[in-house]
Amino acid sequence: MQLHGDAMTKTLLHLSLAAMLALSTAAGAQEAATETGTDSAATAQDASPAAGLDTGREVSAQPYIKEKHGDWSLRCFPNEAGDDPCQMYQLLTESQGNPVAEVMLYRLEGTGNVVAGVTIAVPLGTLLTEEIKLSVDDAKAKSYAFSYCTMGGCFSRIGLTGPEIEAMKKGVEAVIEIVPAQAPDQVVRIGVSLKGFTAAYEAATTLKN
Repeated sequence: MQLHGDAMTKTLLHLSLAAMLALSTAAGAQEAATETGTDSAATAQDASPAAGLDTGREVSAQPYIKEKHGDWSLRCFPNEAGDDPCQMYQLLTESQGNPVAEVMLYRLEGTGNVVAGVTIAVPLGTLLTEEIKLSVDDAKAKSYAFSYCTMGGCFSRIGLTGPEIEAMKKGVEAVIEIVPAQAPDQVVRIGVSLKGFTAAYEAATTLKN
């Protein structure tokens, strides 16, 4: 059975939104505690104009989108050497535009028959024991285990072979299948556009073993 539109959004994103709310509440409590501690410290300090002022810290460089190829973005990570490594990225949404998954792909070298790694992120509330399924066009799907979960979702780290990458270059759409924990008799199918895949793959950085 497939789940689409509002039903999919409610089923998959309910726990994620609840987790975000809990995280926000915890952050608010921490902020309040910090403010109380700051007030106490300020009382103990002298009346110097510079007392209690934050002089700042350097902010680490954030990932940026270098270019786009079809439905794929090339997301790069700044480093001191200036040769920023870049990976392929696509945010996946359901029919109403709500994000439901992310796909991040990077090229590999020196790892045998595995030529690329893929990290797929899906919402909390996914039934982990059913694993994640991935297929291209009408080809038979393969099943992959989940690696870990965080407050932001659950992640599967997948290795792709040369023939599998070639199938994606020639394909139109890949499909991710997951099962909601709250509806274990249902299957959610999420389409991954392969438009621009070849150009993005050639532009991505190759990570050497």
